[in-house]
Amino acid sequence: MSEPVSRRQAFRLAGKQARFLLVIPIAQTVLSALAIADAPNTTARPKGEEMNLDDTPGSLNPYRLPRHIIPYRYDLRLEPDLAAATFSGRETIVLTVTEATSVIILNAVDLAISSAVLEGASSTRLEATVKLEDSTQRCHLTFPQSIPPGEWRLHLTFQGKLNDQLRGFYRSTYKDTAGVTHTMAATQFEATDARRAFPCWDEPDFKAVFSTTLIIDPGLTAVSNTSVASESKEAGKRVLRFADSIKMSTYLVAFIVGKIEATAPIFVGKTPLRLWTVPGKQPLTPFGHEIAVASLTFFEGYYGIPYPGNKLDLLAIPDFASGAMENLGAITYRETALLVDLQTATHGELERVADVVAHENAHMWFGDLVTMSWWNGLWLNEAFATFMEMLAVDAWKPEWKRWDGFGISRAAAFAVDGLQSTRPIEYPVEAPKDAEAMFDVLTYEKGASVLRMLEQHIGPTVFRDGVRDYLQAHAYGNADTNDLWVSLGKIAKQPVPELMDGWIFQPGFPLMTAEINQSGRLVLSQQRFTYLATPHPSPVTWQIPLQLRVTAGGRTNTSRMLLTEKETAVPLPHDWESVLLNEGGHGFYRVRYEPALLDRLLKDGIERLAVTERFNLINDAWATTIAGLMPLTDYLDLTARFMTEQDKNVWAVLLDSFSFLNRIITAEDRPAFEAFVRSRVGPAVASLGWVPRSGESEGTKQLRGELIGVQGKLGNDPAIQQRAAELYGSYRLNATAVDPNVVPSLVAILAHTGDATRYDEFNERFRTAATPQEERRYLFSLATFQPKPLLERTLARTISGDIRTQDAPFLVGATLANVYGRELAWAFVKTNWEKMDQLFPKQGMRRICSGISNLATPELERDVRDFFTTRKIDLGGKSLEQNLEQLRIIVTVRERDGHSLRTYLARYR
Repeated sequence: MSEPVSRRQAFRLAGKQARFLLVIPIAQTVLSALAIADAPNTTARPKGEEMNLDDTPGSLNPYRLPRHIIPYRYDLRLEPDLAAATFSGRETIVLTVTEATSVIILNAVDLAISSAVLEGASSTRLEATVKLEDSTQRCHLTFPQSIPPGEWRLHLTFQGKLNDQLRGFYRSTYKDTAGVTHTMAATQFEATDARRAFPCWDEPDFKAVFSTTLIIDPGLTAVSNTSVASESKEAGKRVLRFADSIKMSTYLVAFIVGKIEATAPIFVGKTPLRLWTVPGKQPLTPFGHEIAVASLTFFEGYYGIPYPGNKLDLLAIPDFASGAMENLGAITYRETALLVDLQTATHGELERVADVVAHENAHMWFGDLVTMSWWNGLWLNEAFATFMEMLAVDAWKPEWKRWDGFGISRAAAFAVDGLQSTRPIEYPVEAPKDAEAMFDVLTYEKGASVLRMLEQHIGPTVFRDGVRDYLQAHAYGNADTNDLWVSLGKIAKQPVPELMDGWIFQPGFPLMTAEINQSGRLVLSQQRFTYLATPHPSPVTWQIPLQLRVTAGGRTNTSRMLLTEKETAVPLPHDWESVLLNEGGHGFYRVRYEPALLDRLLKDGIERLAVTERFNLINDAWATTIAGLMPLTDYLDLTARFMTEQDKNVWAVLLDSFSFLNRIITAEDRPAFEAFVRSRVGPAVASLGWVPRSGESEGTKQLRGELIGVQGKLGNDPAIQQRAAELYGSYRLNATAVDPNVVPSLVAILAHTGDATRYDEFNERFRTAATPQEERRYLFSLATFQPKPLLERTLARTISGDIRTQDAPFLVGATLANVYGRELAWAFVKTNWEKMDQLFPKQGMRRICSGISNLATPELERDVRDFFTTRKIDLGGKSLEQNLEQLRIIVTVRERDGHSLRTYLARYR
C-alpha cells in the first residue's frame, strides 16, 4: 500500500508547509508504534510465534485466530445498496478442520450475521449460535456438537453498512459536470478491515481462493480482482460473477461499484491493463496508463515471473484514505496518485504518479504473490515496493535521475529514526492498531534505504537473482524476513543475515565520525545518532558497508570495507588531500567530519562531488547542527557555498533548513531573516529566470519554481511578489503562458500575501478545479494565508463537511505549520478534538498531530503536553511520543541557538 504519509501521501499532499524539514518530517508519516528496547534483537522471530494454537481462555494473543481451522476457498456474494448505504451478503467458506472442536472463531466487526450453518461431506448440517466480540473483532460460532476433523463448508448470511470512514466496504461521493452528486462503493482492507465487509480469517497467512459475485443496479458497473466470468440478470439487477482469484490474503480482496468508465486495454503479454475513473476524467489517464504498462513490463523481466493475475485494473477513487492499495488485479488509488494532465502538471506531480503506480505494480509479486506471514513483516512488502518503484521509474525515465531524488526519502527516514522514540523496522505486532501504526516512514523509506544499501554492497545482478530465488521459493505462500536473507545470502555467497539483522531488528542508525589521529591514520568511529543528548549513549553497533574515497596526488581511489567494530583506523597515503565517506551516498548512516577534514573536502571542491554526495554532505551537516554537534553559525556559513547549486534535491535540504529557522525566529528578527534568505536564494533565482531555456532538464524546471516560491514567501521579496501577481494574471487568461512548474509557486506566493478577495478566488478555483492536482494546489493554499479570519474559515470548513475527510486532517496540519496561524490552529484542535476524531478516517488524528512540532515555543510546548497528558490521548503505537519529541527538539534548538542566530542575522539588518 502506498501510505500517507510517507513520501506518497502527507509529504506530497500537504506540501512543504506540512513537513518538519528533511530532519524531522511532520505530516509525512503515520508515526510508529511500540517501544523497543535499545539493545539489539538480531534474531528473526520464527514463523508461528505468538500465533494462537487453540481457542481456550488465556491463549497467547486474543487478536490472533486459532490455527486448527484453515479456510482455502471463499464463494462470496454481495449486494450493495448505494442509496441506502448498506449491503447484504452470503458466503460459503470451504475449510479444513484439523482438530475436533465445537467452536469456530473468525474475524468480523460492524456486521450483523443472521445465520451460520456448517455442512460436512456426509450431509451433516450444524447450525451455530453467533456471538460477536467487538473488542477483539472476532466472531464465535458455537455448534451443538463437536466437529470432527475433515473438510467442511461454512455458510454465512450477513448485512453491513457502507461506512464513511474510508475503510472496509465504504462509500465515496463525487459530483458530475452538472453538479449532481453520485455515490459509489469501494474497498480498503489493509491491514485488518476485510472483516468489516465479510466474515473471514483476516490474517495474511490464511491465504485462500476467492470467487466473488456482485449484484448491482443495472446502471452501474463493478470491478473486482479478476475478470468477469459471466453476467446474468436477477430481479432486474446485474449479476456479475468474477473468475476465481489466485490463492491470496483477505486484505487484497477488492470490489468497486458505481458509475465508472475504463480506458481501452493495453496488453502486457496476455494481461489487459486498464485505468478506471468516474465519468469525465478519462482524459487524465494517458500518463498513468503509460507508466503502468512500462513498470509491469519491467517487473516481469526483473522478477523473472509472469504477472500472477488474469487482468490488471487501476481505479481512481474520489475518496481514498491512502495513496493507493495493491489489491491483486484491482489496484485502487487516490485520484492525485493516478490521474494527471500532462499539459498542466508539474514535474513533481508527474513523478508522484509514476512512483505510486510503479510501487503498486511491484506489489503484484512482492506482497501479493508472496506475502508476509504476519504484520511484523509488513516492511517486506512496502520497503521492497518502494525500492522497486525507483528501479522501474529510473529504467523508464533515466533522465529523471530518480535515485538522486531518493536522497530525500532516505533523509526522511533518518529524521524519524534519529529520535529516541524510534522503533526497529520490524517489531512485534499484537493488535490491529499496531499493524496500522506500521505504515510509516520507517517501514517504507528506511526499509527501502537499507535494501538499496544491500543491493549496492552485493551487486545489483546478485541482488536481483536473490530476489528471484525468494519469489520462486515462496510463490502463492507466505514468507518472513529471514527467508529473504536466506535467498540473497545463497546467491551472494555472503552472510546476509548477520549483516542485515542489525539494520532491521534494532532501532536507529549510526553516526560515523571521521578524525585523523596522531599517527596520521583516519579513525572511523560509530555511535547511534540522536537529536537529543542522552545520559547513557547506546552501546549498539552495526555492520556498515562503507565506500571510502581518498584523493591523493590529484587522483582518487575508492575502497570498500565492512565496518563491524566501534572504531576502525584506516591508513592514508602520505600525500592525501581529502577523504569522502559514503561515496555514492547509498549507506544508511550519517557522517560527521572533524573540522579539518571538512575543510579539506570543501577545498577539494563541492562541485567535484556527485549529486547524492553533495546532498548527504549538507543534509548531514544540518542534522548534526540540530543535534548540537555543529555550531549553527558554521552551518549558515556552509550554506553560502551552495548558492550556485543546480540540483533540486540538494536545494531541498537548504530550503527546508531555512523553513525550520523560520519557525523558531521571533517576529522582530523576521525582516533580517528574510534578507538572509534573499541573499542565499536570490542569485539562483536571478540565474534561472522565470522562463525555461531550450534543452533544460525537468529537474531544473522544478527547481526554478521552488526557488521562486521560497524567495517570494520566506524571502518576502516584493519584486518577486509583484512579478508573481503579473504572471498569475497571464496564466488565468492562458494556462500555457506560464511553465507548469512555476504555477504552484505563483499560487503559494499570492496566498501568502493574499486578502479575503484572493481567498474567495482560490476557494472557487478549488471547487471548480479541472484536475486533481489543481484541486489539491488551491485547497492547501487556503492554509497559507496570513490573516487570522481567513485561517479561521479554513479550519471551520474541515469539520463542516465542505472538505473531503481524506484531505481535512492534512489541511489542519498544514495550518498548524503556518507560523502566522499556528496558535489559532492549535486552539481549534483542542476545541474540536472529539468531533474530528469521529469525523475523520482512522489515521486522521495522527496526521493532524504530526503538525504539533510546529508549535515551536516553550509556552506552546507546555500547553501541548498538558493537553495530551490530561486527556490521556493514545494515537496508537509511539506516534504521539514521537510528535512530542520532535516538538522538544525544535524548542531545544530555539533555546540553545536563538541568541547565536539573532547575532548572525544582525549582519542582514
